[in-house]
Amino acid sequence: MKRVLLKISWESLCDGEIKISPEKAENVAHMISEIKNLWVEIVIVVWGGNIYRGSNLIASGVNAADSHNMSMLSTVFNAVTLKNFLSKIDIKCEVLDALWIEFLERYTQNSARKYLEEGTIVIASSGSGNPFFTTDSAWALRAAELGCEAMIKLTKVDGVYDSDPLKNPNAKKYDALSYKQVLDEDLKILDGTAVILARDNNIPMYVTKLDDLDAVKAIVEWNHAGTKIS
Repeated sequence: MKRVLLKISWESLCDGEIKISPEKAENVAHMISEIKNLWVEIVIVVWGGNIYRGSNLIASGVNAADSHNMSMLSTVFNAVTLKNFLSKIDIKCEVLDALWIEFLERYTQNSARKYLEEGTIVIASSGSGNPFFTTDSAWALRAAELGCEAMIKLTKVDGVYDSDPLKNPNAKKYDALSYKQVLDEDLKILDGTAVILARDNNIPMYVTKLDDLDAVKAIVEWNHAGTKIS
C-alpha cells in the first residue's frame, strides 16, 4: 500500500479519568513511526469521544447541531496532542482542520495531498466540519478524496464482532465481511454512511486493535489482519 488512512479511537488512550494518557500517546506515536517506515503515506483522523460525548446531552434537550459542533472541537485536542508526540520523535506532521480554528491550517484536498507527497503525515481534525456526520464519515470522506488504498480503524477490540466482545465473552469475530453484510446486520462498530462511502469508492476497510502493531503492519503489507470489509 502507498497511502492509508488511520482512524484512532482516542478512548483507547485514556487511563481511567485521565482524558489523554501521555504514555499511551507516546506509544501510538512510535507505532505510527513504525508504519511510516514501511514507506507508506499516512493520513490520520482522530476521534474526540474521550473529551466530549454529545449523545447524553442531546437526550437531555441540548440542541443537536450544537452538540455535534462541540464534538468536532474535541477532536482538535487529540489531533494537536498527537502532532506534538510525533514531533518529539522527529516525525513530520501537520494538523489540517475542517473548521476555522485560528491556530491551525485549514484543511483542503490540495494542501493535504501536497503534504503527503512530501512525506509529511496529515492529521485531519474537526471531522468533516459538518454536524450530524460522525468521524467515521469523515474517515471515509478523507480516504476517498485523498486516494487512500485502505482505511484502518484502530480501536479497543481486534476486529468486528456480532456483539460487544468486552461485554459478551461468546461474541463471534468476523474475519471478513462485505459492505452489504455490515449494513444489513447493522453492525454498530462502523457508521453506515462511512460504509456506503467506502463501498461506492471501492476502498477496503479494516478494524483492529490500536496497540497491535503486528496486525497493523500485516494490513499494510499483506492486506490481512483484524476484520476486512470489502
